[in-house]
Amino acid sequence: MELKHLRQRGEYEWELPRSGAMRVPGVIFASRDLIAGMDEKVREQVANVASLPGIVAASYAMPDAHWGYGFPIGGVAAFDADEGGVVSAGGVGFDISCGVRTLHTGLKLADLEAHKARLADRLFARIPAGIGSTGGIRLDPAGMTAMLRGGARWAVKEGYGSDADLTRIEEFGCVAGADPEAVSEQAKKRQRDEMGTLGSGNHYLEVQVVSEIFDAAAARAYGLAIGDVVVSLHCGSRGLGHQIGTDFLREMVLAAPAAGIALPDRELACAPLRSPLGQRYLGAMRAAINCALANRQILTHLARQAFAEVLPGVHLPLLYDVSHNTCKEETHTVDGRKRRLFVHRKGATRAFGPGHVELPHEYAKAGQPVLIGGSMGTASYVLAGAAEAGRNAGERAFGSACHGAGRAMSRHEAARRWHGRAVVDDLAARGILIRSSSSRGIAEEAPLAYKDVTAVVDAADRAGLARKVARLSPVICVKG
Repeated sequence: MELKHLRQRGEYEWELPRSGAMRVPGVIFASRDLIAGMDEKVREQVANVASLPGIVAASYAMPDAHWGYGFPIGGVAAFDADEGGVVSAGGVGFDISCGVRTLHTGLKLADLEAHKARLADRLFARIPAGIGSTGGIRLDPAGMTAMLRGGARWAVKEGYGSDADLTRIEEFGCVAGADPEAVSEQAKKRQRDEMGTLGSGNHYLEVQVVSEIFDAAAARAYGLAIGDVVVSLHCGSRGLGHQIGTDFLREMVLAAPAAGIALPDRELACAPLRSPLGQRYLGAMRAAINCALANRQILTHLARQAFAEVLPGVHLPLLYDVSHNTCKEETHTVDGRKRRLFVHRKGATRAFGPGHVELPHEYAKAGQPVLIGGSMGTASYVLAGAAEAGRNAGERAFGSACHGAGRAMSRHEAARRWHGRAVVDDLAARGILIRSSSSRGIAEEAPLAYKDVTAVVDAADRAGLARKVARLSPVICVKG
C-alpha cells in the first residue's frame, strides 16, 4: 500500500482521511513495513466500509489486515442502530465465530518428549479434520435447535466438558438472541454431521510450549510459565456458518436498494439493524456463534480423551476461548458518551482491558486473554487486552486486536511454490510434528505463505491494542 494516501498519527497508527462517500476516516494500526506490504485493496475496502450508514468513529484495520470479502480481513467497524446503522454479512464473514481456545496441560516440555509421536498420532486419530470432515455426532432437528440456542452450554450438558469451562469463554459459552428459525434448512443440513470437526484451511489443533514471557504479572494470572505445554484449537462454525453467510449476502444485496442503501461494493451487502432482515441475520449469526462455541467445546473433549490415552491423569483446563468473525452488541464510550453499538470484527478479536465487567474475576486485573494464532510451524502469542482499549474503546478500535498473522499470498500461489511433503520434513527437522490428511493443504498453509506473526503482534502491542504476555512455540500440529 502506498503511504502517500495515509496520514501518520503515530508510529503504529495511520489515518485514511475522509473523501468521497466516506462518513468517517479510516484508521490502520501497523508498522511502516506492514503497511507497505498490504495490498491496495485493503485501503479501498477500509474506505468502502467507512461509507456505510450509521458507522461510528472510524473504519479500522488491524496489523494483519489483508484483502477479504467486503470488509478487509482484520477489519473492525461499529454501527449505531439509533443513527440508521447496518449489519453486514460481509463484515462478519463466512466462517462465523472462527476462533481460538487454549488449554493448559500441567506438563513441561520434558514430560512430553518421550510421548510426542504417539500423542500426535492419537490426536490425529481423535480429531476429525479436512474438507468435508464429519464426526461421530449426528444431530436430529431437536438436537440442532438445542445446540444453536445453547452453544458450549449445550455441549457441557451433553457431557463434553464441565461448567468450569464455561467461565472462560466469551459470553460464558452462549450468545443470547440466537434464532435457529432464521437458519436455513440447507445450513442445518450441512452441519448435521460436522459437530466436533476441525475442518480445513488455516484451522488446526496445536500442542505448544511457552517459550518466552513478556508480562510476568499477566502470565501468572493466566497460569503460564516458561516451558509449560499448552494446547490450542483454531476452528469455527464449519458449513453452517458458511451457508448462513451465503444465504444472507444474497438476500441483503437484493434488499439494499429498497432500504435506500447505495453499496460501494456488492460484497458489502448489509441491512438496517432495525429492519426485519437485519434482525433475522443477527439471530442466525448468533446461532452460528453458538455452533462454533459448541464445536470447540466438543473438540476440547476429544483432545482431552487423546491426552488421557497417552498420558493418563493429565487434565486440560481451559485458559480462554475467543472468537473472530462476529458482530457483537456492546457498550462503548465514544467522545465521552456511552453508546450501545454493534461491533463487527472480521478477522479480529475482542480485547477488553482490565476491569471489564465481562471478564472472569481471575483475569480482571490482567485484562482479557487475546489469543493470536500463527501460521503452521511459527509462533503463536497470548496477549492481554489493553487498559486503554477497555476504558475508551472508541480510541482503540472498540476494544479489538488482530487475530493472526494474515496471509501474505494466496493458497494457489503457496501450493505452486511448496510441496506438502517437503514442508512436513522441514518442520520435523525442527522438532515439529505435522499430522494431516492433505499434502496440498499443508503446502497452502506453509509458514512463509503468511506474514511474520511476530511483526504483527509487535505492532498490536506498540499501537496499544493489546500487550504481549507470552510466546508459544509449536510442538505438534494437526491440520485438515
